[in-house]
Amino acid sequence: MWDYSEKVMDHYRNPRNVGTIEDADLIGEAGSLACGDSLKLFIKLDGDKVVDAKFQTFGCGSAVAASSILTEMIIGKSLDEVKKITNKDIADMLGGLPAQKMHCSVMGREALEDALKKYYGEDSEEWEELELELHSHDHAGEKIICTCFNVTENQIWEAIKINGLTTVEEVTNYTKAGGACGRCRGVIKDIIETFLKKSQVEARVELTPTQKILKIGKVLEQQISPQLQKDGGDIELVDIDGDVVKVKLIGVCSACKNASMTLKNFVEAELKEKVDSKIIVEQV
Repeated sequence: MWDYSEKVMDHYRNPRNVGTIEDADLIGEAGSLACGDSLKLFIKLDGDKVVDAKFQTFGCGSAVAASSILTEMIIGKSLDEVKKITNKDIADMLGGLPAQKMHCSVMGREALEDALKKYYGEDSEEWEELELELHSHDHAGEKIICTCFNVTENQIWEAIKINGLTTVEEVTNYTKAGGACGRCRGVIKDIIETFLKKSQVEARVELTPTQKILKIGKVLEQQISPQLQKDGGDIELVDIDGDVVKVKLIGVCSACKNASMTLKNFVEAELKEKVDSKIIVEQV
């Protein structure tokens, strides 16, 4: 049983704005019945302002709730404001969604994008500017990665970028890619690794001293410490002095004869790769 927020349950049991708008100015669609979830979004404008929005959806309770809250979010807003709504905004307005149901908020955002694309016209300057803003990376494209759910490389990249995804399982939760036959999971892993490497290079260039300290702490806590704990050891950050990171090995690692190798070949190597190539690790 998924752990749903009260707001999700409310919008599922009492969905707002269900139906169609016959003279809608914008109509967007996302998902497909073949994949188990689909959404059709109808938007009515008065000038540049959304005055009404309705939806039709086929899918789970999370899909209904995400579609319902999306209509409430866009009514009363200008198109410029609507453009900025992300799937994360939709999920946050619902008080969060289970990881396995995040694709429902993504479907809402995709329906919104589809509506804007049709409204402005695929070749229009307005859509080209919006698409550039949404998909501003070197790997954009419509190459289908997951043929089971018709998920493109571009959609996977955007899900990773917007939501900070780092595993194939997380990508599946957000996009459904890799959730059926599984043959694309290796490609998804490659996309994640490419994105992370690109992000790490950008981060190393832009990190302030404070950001660097926080990044070191995060890498130690989330990536290095769990690996050492598997062998009964751990690591503790003692101090950071410029590029010198002072740490203390604890548990079985503290008495290990290979402690210096662990620090040099694992801890220091990870920090050099993830944070800054100039980092030196010292044991205290």
